[in-house]
Amino acid sequence: MQVLVAMSGGVDSSVAAAMLRDEGHEVVGVTLKLWGGDSDSGCCSVSDVDDARRVAQQLDIEHLVFNFGDDFMADVVGPYVADHAAGLTPNPCIECNRHLKFDRLLVRAEALGFDAVATGHHARITAAPTGAPRITRGVDPAKDQSYVLHMLTAEQLARVLLPIGGLTKAEVRARAEALSLRTAGKPDSQDVCFISHAGGGRSRFLGDRIELRPGRLVSSSGEDVGSVESVQLVTIGQRRGLGLAGDGSPRYALDVDVDAGTVTVGHADELLVDGERIGSFTWVDAEARAQVQSGRTVTAQVSAHGEPLDVSAVQLHDPGAATISLTWAQQQRRIAPGQSIVLFDGAQVLGGGMVLRR
Repeated sequence: MQVLVAMSGGVDSSVAAAMLRDEGHEVVGVTLKLWGGDSDSGCCSVSDVDDARRVAQQLDIEHLVFNFGDDFMADVVGPYVADHAAGLTPNPCIECNRHLKFDRLLVRAEALGFDAVATGHHARITAAPTGAPRITRGVDPAKDQSYVLHMLTAEQLARVLLPIGGLTKAEVRARAEALSLRTAGKPDSQDVCFISHAGGGRSRFLGDRIELRPGRLVSSSGEDVGSVESVQLVTIGQRRGLGLAGDGSPRYALDVDVDAGTVTVGHADELLVDGERIGSFTWVDAEARAQVQSGRTVTAQVSAHGEPLDVSAVQLHDPGAATISLTWAQQQRRIAPGQSIVLFDGAQVLGGGMVLRR
């Protein structure tokens, strides 16, 4: 099989390429040039491209570089800025997977005659009861990335390989060391790849692109209790950075209203909700949707490495079930609009979408 392996310059994708080569596949590595600005996160820098190229040389496979910078700006960076301007909390890694790694790259791979695209994500592809492919949790709970791959459909999964999903991170590094790969000891990438902490972080990045507005902090009863330098930088559920004097009872951001320039704050119990409304929901296939419609018990994950939460009911609101509401088995803290909630049947992903404003 001819496989195009997305090589980020990290140890996971390096080992993925090595495993597929050793299995006898015709492997070509590719690194996506996405961001041309400063980066210190370890996945979008010039050194990462060089690491990927040199690992490909070690493995004796061809290495390509695809420039998807315009797509990255249009589908990841632009929406990230726009969401903050609207008071939402985006997840750019999910959008990069959705638009670049498993859309644009799949299209390019097919045009070039490749049979599949492989990545170094810690997740597995297993079969649903119908035999259709499903994203499934990786064997290493601490590194599982099934949450950030929830948008992949069965049609896409039929052309995707995830070679390291059955390995722990320690096993991945051990294989890299055995092959003397230069990435064996390289730290994992962290945070948003296009934001440089050395350059002022998120505040500086957004401040160069939108006008950051100061905001008032108000209690749930409407009383002024403080201020913030930028209302667009506040996330629902946030506690630190609000500048509220400690009185023995921590207060959190309950709501963000950019137009009014206000952040409503309150105590932890005021964050508790019975459920959430989710839009732009992507189902892995029609069978997954039917499972939920039948009342099958599912769990939900609300962050990349969060614990599964029990769901008591799911309501589908439109014919395509692109908007749903879920009810928690027990009240949970409110999820910031713009973040993703992913539904699971055991270890298998059924689909996911973005939390809507109330």
